[in-house]
Amino acid sequence: MSALPLPLQVSLRTALSLLIFAAIGTALLAFTFDATKADIAKNEERAKLKLIGQILPASAYDNDILQDTLVLEPTPELGTFDPTTVYRARKGGAPAAAVFEAVAPDGYAGRIKLIVSVYANGEVAGVRVVSHNETPGLGDYIEIARSPWIEVFGGKSLANTADKEWKVKKDGGAFEHVSGATVTPRAIVKAVHKALGYFEQNKDKLFANPPAAAGQGAAS
Repeated sequence: MSALPLPLQVSLRTALSLLIFAAIGTALLAFTFDATKADIAKNEERAKLKLIGQILPASAYDNDILQDTLVLEPTPELGTFDPTTVYRARKGGAPAAAVFEAVAPDGYAGRIKLIVSVYANGEVAGVRVVSHNETPGLGDYIEIARSPWIEVFGGKSLANTADKEWKVKKDGGAFEHVSGATVTPRAIVKAVHKALGYFEQNKDKLFANPPAAAGQGAAS
């Protein structure tokens, strides 16, 4: 290297230093990822259980709901464009409830992502809004942290609520809404209604795989 012009020597040394630092940085990132991967996975599981715990009582099941799962392909009835996971709750080996995603595609500002829990008898255990882009202020009341409105679905089913009632009161249905903010609740009511219809038509398939095979099957 001493035979090379000084500017070129400096450039080579700089490039070599950068290469060494990049290699060390990559190694450190890889080590950190491996060291924290288990903790991250545990935190994600706790977050999922916390959300599921809001819409399904722990007393309703005795299996490991995070392990007893089924992957659904994109499902038009649920408004999903990507594969989603169904969490199956069982009690004494018998189906107890299913927790799955649904999307209201026609919110005021776009898609409203929901998580829905339905008991095996077809009654809604609970619904939560996972994400939305509704107008701040007008759309706040669909979030459980700001309003109890979303709890209106608890106990509802296709058996105890006629199809014509699955609308907001402004449209002649049974569901309350905030004056001046009809589009958002209208979209959610429709999505939950469709989710119940999907559950009723596919209940056997949703619970088909035994717990030992959980997470291995797929449904479309």
